[in-house]
Amino acid sequence: MPRAKKLSVCIATHNEEQNIGRCLDSVIDWADEVVIVDGSSTDRTAEIGRSYGKKVRVYRVGNPPMFHLNKQKAIEKAEGEWVLQLDADEEVSPKLKTEIIHIIENPSATAYWIPRLNYFLGKPLRKGGQYPDYTIRFYRNGAAKFPCRSVHEQVEIEGETARLGEDLYHYPYPDFSEYLNKWDRYCDLEAALLAQEGKRPGGWLFLDYFVIRPKLWFLSTYFRHKGFRDGFAGFVFSLFSAIRFWAIYIKLYEKQRPVKT
Repeated sequence: MPRAKKLSVCIATHNEEQNIGRCLDSVIDWADEVVIVDGSSTDRTAEIGRSYGKKVRVYRVGNPPMFHLNKQKAIEKAEGEWVLQLDADEEVSPKLKTEIIHIIENPSATAYWIPRLNYFLGKPLRKGGQYPDYTIRFYRNGAAKFPCRSVHEQVEIEGETARLGEDLYHYPYPDFSEYLNKWDRYCDLEAALLAQEGKRPGGWLFLDYFVIRPKLWFLSTYFRHKGFRDGFAGFVFSLFSAIRFWAIYIKLYEKQRPVKT
């Protein structure tokens, strides 16, 4: 009989040919299978995934605006006892690999939070409230589900959770242009959620999104959480993550502005 699969690595992708190789390199030699749900990439993402051999299964599907739908599809296709859910722009550090292997043999919980180290403008962000960026990525198969309501949501877990100590490396922005593309896309999603909730521009919402939230966010990340210690990268990250509230408000205004005929 074939050996039961202990670990499934699950990845949802869309046009990730610059990242997927690094991600797969960090898991291919010790995972039992890799499940890639590819959202109709127009680049070589799927081709690169298949080049890693029979251990990798690639499924081509649509590319919904709520990307968590594809992440959910990936974990539903997993056959392993445990699931490690990754993004294509992430890399399992050698120490995290060792820790996960140990947990599989000696589990103490149903799911585990992993500290994530985010890179921005080529530098790791260790301050500004960006580290440790804990995220639930490792859990028993069947214990987790994405609610698919928000772009920033975690999976919902049935059972006890615990924390791991070693880092998951995250390289979300190969350059500043890509950061701006993702920044704009996330602002679009947040504005759409506000519209769905019946929020309308003007009054208190204007004050909240143009004055209160940007000011509090910048003061918190750059000064209280010492983002200044991350140098220029820390300043830029704090600034642009603060002014995203302006963009969200403006996009909401555009969505609800009467269309001229």
